[in-house]
Amino acid sequence: MIPGMGRGMNPKKMKQMMKQMGIDLEVLDDVKQVVIQLEDKDIVFNDAQVTIMDARGTKTYQVTGTPEEIAHGIEIREDDVKLVVEQTGRTEEDARGALEETGGDIAEAIMKLTET
Repeated sequence: MIPGMGRGMNPKKMKQMMKQMGIDLEVLDDVKQVVIQLEDKDIVFNDAQVTIMDARGTKTYQVTGTPEEIAHGIEIREDDVKLVVEQTGRTEEDARGALEETGGDIAEAIMKLTET
């Protein structure tokens, strides 16, 4: 942020000053959602407000809103579920639940289901 341009400054005057410095601001209207995809999770803004700041050809996007983190679920293969069912004699639902709890570790899922 530019010193002296924080709270209490007229937004119109601030925009004019930034324009004089070669910085253009554009607010995107009708933004429905912003999603930032990471390897292990997504960060989703459903109430996002997006501002583009263009400083001499370099664009910077500012996203404000309420972020919601959504962890990526692990993929449980049907072959793994069937193997756990065969080894434990439990239902597919039990096997899938144990695999999800153990992060897809087949041996640990089998041990978990045979302990009880």
